[in-house]
Amino acid sequence: MSATITRKSSHSGVVKQFSVFAENKVGRLHDVISLLAGKDVHVLALCLVDTTDSTIIRLVVDYPEMAAPLLSAQGFSHSLAEVLAVEIDTEARLQQVTSALVQAEINIHYIYPFLMRPHSKTGLVLRLEDPELAAEVLKRNQITVLTQNDLAR
Repeated sequence: MSATITRKSSHSGVVKQFSVFAENKVGRLHDVISLLAGKDVHVLALCLVDTTDSTIIRLVVDYPEMAAPLLSAQGFSHSLAEVLAVEIDTEARLQQVTSALVQAEINIHYIYPFLMRPHSKTGLVLRLEDPELAAEVLKRNQITVLTQNDLAR
């Protein structure tokens, strides 16, 4: 890809989360991050879940359409999930997010923060039982719901 081309994600309505399945051994996270960084794909949010033998590396990147073939080519087994990403700027905003979801009776499967985002905004990644309904509910409550294009640099 030419450096003069501005990259924009083709996913406009959702945020894609990778779940990379790796052996639970020293250096595997570094291998994944180095692979992506070497091709100018930035890890924006990260969460690890480990078991005795394996680790699930959950991550959100700025260009998932570039990350998927990189991971596959290097033999990293992975899956993609649609998650919701929201912008927050205060602890009170976090409470508004959880309150809106509770009132709509939407279960949160898991949640983790962004490491960084373009324009230095804070955000959360949420895996929810009904992401479409959750997005509508949060928007009605004046919570900024982000798209994959919002994460592209």
